[in-house]
Amino acid sequence: MSGDTESSKPNSGGCGGGTTNNPVKDEAVDASPFQEGEQVLAFHGPCLYDAKVEFHMEEWRYYVHYPGWNKHWDEWLGVDCLLKRTEENVCKQKELKEKHAVDKNAKLGRLSQDKTKNSIGVRGKKRKHEIIKKEVCVPLEKLVNIQIPSTLKKQLVDDHECINQLGQSVKLPRSPSVYEILNKYFDYRVKKDGMIVETVVDIVNGLRCYFDKALPAMLLYKHERQQYEEVIADNVSPSGVYGAEHLLRLFVKLPEMLSSIPIEMETLTELQQRLHDFLRFLQSNQSAFFQSNYEGFDSAVKREDN
Repeated sequence: MSGDTESSKPNSGGCGGGTTNNPVKDEAVDASPFQEGEQVLAFHGPCLYDAKVEFHMEEWRYYVHYPGWNKHWDEWLGVDCLLKRTEENVCKQKELKEKHAVDKNAKLGRLSQDKTKNSIGVRGKKRKHEIIKKEVCVPLEKLVNIQIPSTLKKQLVDDHECINQLGQSVKLPRSPSVYEILNKYFDYRVKKDGMIVETVVDIVNGLRCYFDKALPAMLLYKHERQQYEEVIADNVSPSGVYGAEHLLRLFVKLPEMLSSIPIEMETLTELQQRLHDFLRFLQSNQSAFFQSNYEGFDSAVKREDN
């Protein structure tokens, strides 16, 4: 999570949102070689597949969908795994596909001739499985370990039950909004540290940007999508509409999102410390930030109490 700052306040417009007196440059996003909605070619294994960029975040990470394939295959990819859809690259895609087919047929031929070597075949299959498993598993040292306080975990459970079991929804717009909460945390850290710390600015801007991009993709329950379509219009940032309930959900997804980004261990350790500090800030202000803002929530609680 990084960004160049020109002031002591984080930007209020979200990624590509409105302007304020304290703008933050999103140069990494503006300079991105691939744009949202762009048709590209993506490496998946030894082959290139048609893909579409759903959205991208800082660190030049792209969330892509493969047209014609189940969304289960949607994934985060680095800039080095994508190619522009040019005539030359389409030819390369065809060549790789043909080469893969030839290699696959040759491999099948070798297996059919090797029936007398079953034991070796079994060991080979086991070895192949170990290699594949090693490739797809994220190293533990790269996985961001975010410990959510128990009271906030209960908040997540209550939030899930209200929406998915009681059929309620969070009243929008929320006050304080995600943007306002991040600003409050920024002011809190400046007062406590006695100065503006660059890493705090990075965390605040990074969380805002990640939230705006991740909300429609992975932070909404099914029953909340219609509400999202109604409240989020053009040039409106989710961080200015949604509140602590949805911001907390981001911390559940962050380990998965950040595990695919190359991060030095020293930076990763500091990042985890900053994220835990922010969670403690949420916890200490839980009664103010997490209100009973669900449609019909108060009456439902009264019925349970009785």
